[in-house]
Amino acid sequence: MSTLPEDRPDGSGKRLESLAALWPFVLRYKGQLILAGLFLLVSAAGALAIPAAVGQVIDRGFMAEDLARIDRWFWLLFAAATVMAVGGGLRFYWVSWLGQRVVADIRSALFERVLVMSPEFFARTRTGEVLSRLNTDTTLIETLVGSTVSFGIRNLLMLTASSIALILTAPRLAGVIGALIVLIILPVVALGRWVRRLSRSAQDRVADISAHGDEAINAVATVQAFAQEQREIARFRASVESAVDANRHRIAASTVLIVLVILLTFGAVTFVLWLGARAVLGGTMSPGQLSQFVLYAVIAAGSTASLSEIWGQLQRAAGAMERLAELLSLQPEVRSAEVPQRLPPGPLAVSFENVSFAYPSRPENQVLRQLSFRIEPGQTVALVGRSGAGKSTLFQLLLRFYDPDGGCVCLGGHDLRDLDLAAMRQALGLVPQDVVMFSGSAAENIGYGLESPHETALQSAARAAHAHEFITAWPQGYETFLGERGQRLSGGQRQRLAIARALVKRPQLLLLDEATASLDAESERLVQDALDKLGRDQTVLVIAHRLATVRRADRILVLDQGRLVAEGRHDELVRDNPLYRHLARLQFLESTHTAESEG
Repeated sequence: MSTLPEDRPDGSGKRLESLAALWPFVLRYKGQLILAGLFLLVSAAGALAIPAAVGQVIDRGFMAEDLARIDRWFWLLFAAATVMAVGGGLRFYWVSWLGQRVVADIRSALFERVLVMSPEFFARTRTGEVLSRLNTDTTLIETLVGSTVSFGIRNLLMLTASSIALILTAPRLAGVIGALIVLIILPVVALGRWVRRLSRSAQDRVADISAHGDEAINAVATVQAFAQEQREIARFRASVESAVDANRHRIAASTVLIVLVILLTFGAVTFVLWLGARAVLGGTMSPGQLSQFVLYAVIAAGSTASLSEIWGQLQRAAGAMERLAELLSLQPEVRSAEVPQRLPPGPLAVSFENVSFAYPSRPENQVLRQLSFRIEPGQTVALVGRSGAGKSTLFQLLLRFYDPDGGCVCLGGHDLRDLDLAAMRQALGLVPQDVVMFSGSAAENIGYGLESPHETALQSAARAAHAHEFITAWPQGYETFLGERGQRLSGGQRQRLAIARALVKRPQLLLLDEATASLDAESERLVQDALDKLGRDQTVLVIAHRLATVRRADRILVLDQGRLVAEGRHDELVRDNPLYRHLARLQFLESTHTAESEG
């Protein structure tokens, strides 16, 4: 089952090897990577040339009292600084560009992966956690690619080169400082695992903040209607405080690591300088060599201290990349056929052949049981049954959000598993009971299912859904902004726009989940007339709760506990089937009274 893995204790899957998942994204930009590496080398070379120039200034200039040599070496010193500055600037540009580009690609890949996951994934995964991975975790990766790796390589080069320079300058002192650096590295490795574990915990707590905030904001009307603002505020504050505590522990661990390394590093430098000063007084080392050695020792010490901090950042990024890799590695359970069949043109036949199904999250509760029926092309068929009878599940299977556990769902004579997923869904038009609108214009929402819908087609569909009248009454007409999730619309307006969105596709199979439930009697009659006309060119399957809908259907399928218990026309079923008669008396009572009063 495709869900995000739970937290695991520090160990398998949390090593730095998780950063290897970055390579496919980084290697797309080999040219920029080479440029960044080239300028990194240039910058490091300039920085390493400075101590040698200073040593020459002192020994061949000051000590020899030669003004010409002093001038020449100061010019060389300035040239080294210029090389370091230009190389450093260009290195910064290219690694920053690379960080931005890689993170943009990762975010796009993550979003693409999430959008193809089955509904079961979203039933088990909080949206806020996914958003946290898209934002917080990728920000850590941006820092890693855009600066941390570059600084790490640069400091590693500086440490290596300065160590070689120290050996060439004063081998005995270099041996001492080398032994001390080994002693510095040991606690870095030991404490690094502690920092990584705390970093992963801190990232998870930040994800909790996003999850709780996203849930409460999306349900703000319900929160306010039940006067639970303070309760949600307290939950959110608890998540924030938990994240603060987790980050405080991470920061404390990083602080211990940094303080210890800096203390050990500069303690080692001080000890070596004391030895060097005694060597100068003993005549075994010149002042210029000591100055050169001091500067290289400072570079080595600074590089070591920086590497300790970079190690901690690598640990955090490794945790983030592991979380991202987990999401990128998920595969949807429902996929297109490798060699897909093509749907025939025109209205589609629908057949369920011994279909059994239980939702993966509730495997013990079988929703459909050996269900079989066939709908001929061009027919309008209504589904009727108690709540939980399996009506909405039929739509879920027809849209192939899930595959049946047993049996076959066929469309146009083909098993849905033998079709291209996108092409199959493009042939379907859906009007759900819970209408979803996007924060765009009316035209964008109606034409959502088409690549580039024509204005005439949009208006024709809107007229058929009786939405054209209220759309053109708005000052901006079809370009009117509908608000976040269509909050500026009434329930009836939302439903009519959803009907127009389904109709503009001219689908071969139209799925209506009580599409006229939010409309008044007059609008329902007009929309139903339009659907009847369009239904001649397409197959229509409708979940029905109102008398007007079932009376217009060519056939009615009565479901009970996942089985087909009766089928026929309204009058026949009222006469012959007790369950349908009972449902008609309860569900259609209001519609019956309305119809009788109108008669």
